[in-house]
Amino acid sequence: MSESKSLILLTGGTGYVGGRLLAVLEREGYPIRCLARQPKYLQPKVSEQTEVVAGDVLDSKSLESALQGVDSAYYLVHSMGSAGSFEENDREGARLFGKAAKKAGVNRIIYLGGLGDESKPLSKHLRSRHEVGHILRESGVPVLEFRASIVIGEGSLSYEMIRSLVNRLPVMITPKWVSKKAQPIAIEDLIKYLQAALELPLSKYEIYEIGGADQVSYGEIMQAYAKSKGRHIRMIPVPFLSPYLSSLWLGLVTPLYARIGRKLIESIVHSTVVKNDSAKDSFDIIPIGIEGAIRHANINEDAASNRWSDAQSSTGSSQTWEDSQFKPRLTDSRTITVQQPAAFAFQPIEKIGGETGWYASNWLWQIRGFIDLLFGGAGMRRGRPNHDKLIPGDTIDFWRVEQFENGRYLRLRAEMKLPGRAWLEFEVSSEGSGSKIRQTALFDPVGFMGEIYWYSLIPLHQIVFGGMLKGIAKEGLSNWKAEDLNE
Repeated sequence: MSESKSLILLTGGTGYVGGRLLAVLEREGYPIRCLARQPKYLQPKVSEQTEVVAGDVLDSKSLESALQGVDSAYYLVHSMGSAGSFEENDREGARLFGKAAKKAGVNRIIYLGGLGDESKPLSKHLRSRHEVGHILRESGVPVLEFRASIVIGEGSLSYEMIRSLVNRLPVMITPKWVSKKAQPIAIEDLIKYLQAALELPLSKYEIYEIGGADQVSYGEIMQAYAKSKGRHIRMIPVPFLSPYLSSLWLGLVTPLYARIGRKLIESIVHSTVVKNDSAKDSFDIIPIGIEGAIRHANINEDAASNRWSDAQSSTGSSQTWEDSQFKPRLTDSRTITVQQPAAFAFQPIEKIGGETGWYASNWLWQIRGFIDLLFGGAGMRRGRPNHDKLIPGDTIDFWRVEQFENGRYLRLRAEMKLPGRAWLEFEVSSEGSGSKIRQTALFDPVGFMGEIYWYSLIPLHQIVFGGMLKGIAKEGLSNWKAEDLNE
């Protein structure tokens, strides 16, 4: 830990922007403490010098402990993925954080909000982002608030939406919001601003509107992305697609699901461009334009270190199950013995999901994902990380990696809408000259409806789970034989 630099508290480290900022601050040698609701998902992603503590901005005791000895605090918490009414939680979180920061003697708070003209009607999400900034300033701690528009970078929410639309729809019906002007900023430039705020004198702490070099519409951004890929797209404007209908449409063809899509659209139906360019005077940063931002994202899109869907809030579920009455646990456990060594038997498991699929009955998995979308869940749109070596916290379709032991064990926790909580486990062990694969589905049903849900699906389990285990064994054997041929 650096002795010349003061301790930083980072909230939102599991999110897209927070994760990128964390990596930069670590490379620069800053001593960092991360506040996370579930530290086990963030701990594998940080350096040995970074401290991860359990806490929540809605828990005053955890905030008081986390802020002790902190000089600068980043407030990167947001509720884009939250289900239900989020505004009161945003207010309470900002109030508690500001109060605890003041009590702990924190010298500065750096907050990332959303760009929007306060003199005009704003979406609930943008209005709440501005309100959070006001509440943090009321604490008496100096606050620097950045207000940014669309963030363009590999793995960002907007970039993934644009990429999916262009790649899947050479002709698309476009609603009015596609023509609204925005000022997208490259993730690299946004991180530069966030880091530079640490060195800015407190006398200059105020609200800064930041954006890239270009003011463009979503339609123009999609055209720029298509051009970068050598594609041509045609847009047919229509006047009747409401934000709700547009969000359902986005949920069908992009990684977004309806609730996230609706909040995103509600925020961009109004123009989000920089009106006050005071950031040019206070920061020695020259942001790049949309073509440069897309070019950088294209270069790194197959190696995104983190994605918007990695955030714990990406499912929108606030269910903790603390007050739930669970029925006895139900399981579906299957084993198969294979001739290949354990390392080869495990290879298909660590690549499961996303474009690889689930090794059997992928159409049934897609149907289950579509049903989840209809009920407000994440569905299968999140895909999986590009890296093969999974780490806890990674998302795979509507699952999240809860535990991973290379070459031996994978435990996934379900994040689809269910009348209970569920896991899917894979374990590979040596068995004579070969190995044994054990695949187990576990379900803790809530009440009678939970039990009905499980037992009604038993016939499908025979098809899906049985086929998946056989598919994994077959794929592992193919990998082993291919390795032998190469040798």
